[in-house]
Amino acid sequence: MKIALGCDHAGFAYKERIKAMLLGMGHEVKDCGTFSADMVDYPVYVRPAAEAVARGECTRGIVLGGSGNGEAMVANKVGGVRCALCWNEATAKACREHNDANVLSLGERMITGEMALTIVRIFLETPFEPGAGGGRHARRIAMIE
Repeated sequence: MKIALGCDHAGFAYKERIKAMLLGMGHEVKDCGTFSADMVDYPVYVRPAAEAVARGECTRGIVLGGSGNGEAMVANKVGGVRCALCWNEATAKACREHNDANVLSLGERMITGEMALTIVRIFLETPFEPGAGGGRHARRIAMIE
């Protein structure tokens, strides 16, 4: 799977950990930056990651910041992106099963590094279940689009 990454300074350390894990799992990574912990504006790095997913260049995206909120907002402005802010295993599983999220947002200041890696694994491994509940999830995704 090809995965786009984008972050600001507050998400840089986790981005690097996640990138290493993804490469170790055999995934291809498109790193849209930032490339240091120097202060930057997150839309500059998050939007290109979301756009790579929307264009179909990448299958999924992961964006990171201090809380993950602003990053999710930027990503969700890109047509075709369904970005979910996740903070535990349950939110990661639900965003894929119920919402077919294609971009994940994480807040480095909100969760531990180990939890971030766990969430990423769940986000990548959990399939969308469009038929669950009589097709209600697929119907709702179509309404979002």
